[in-house]
Amino acid sequence: MQNQHTVCEQIIEVCNRLFVYTDYREWEKLQSEVFAGEVHFDMTSMGAGAPAVLSADAICKAWEEGFQGLDAVHHLAGNYLVTIGENGADVFCYANASHFKKGATRGNTRTFVGSYNLHLISTDKGWRIDAFKYNLKYAEGNMDLI
Repeated sequence: MQNQHTVCEQIIEVCNRLFVYTDYREWEKLQSEVFAGEVHFDMTSMGAGAPAVLSADAICKAWEEGFQGLDAVHHLAGNYLVTIGENGADVFCYANASHFKKGATRGNTRTFVGSYNLHLISTDKGWRIDAFKYNLKYAEGNMDLI
């Protein structure tokens, strides 16, 4: 069956998969359906150090480790602005992320509010994210979930 989605819809679908697969900790799907093999990765707004080129596997392993002990992770994204060019597509979107730990004693949630700048390339497997930048606006709640 032929893909009935427009190019823009295909790109947004990959971005949605980024958030859904992260929430459900589908690390293999993130690597095979979302990320390019290497990603220019920038989370400096979260204090994560300098931007770097990381493998999809390294990103997923870091997230898997970071989510250990959490009972739930939930991303809500929207306001997609997509610009398609000769060398790929740029996507801007808002996203909120909530982390929940029922055993935390100082409040069981923390929330991150911000935006993403993503770049995608067209591959023989479809569109894939090869650049990822998170822009934190603010965070609230029990940041350590203790």
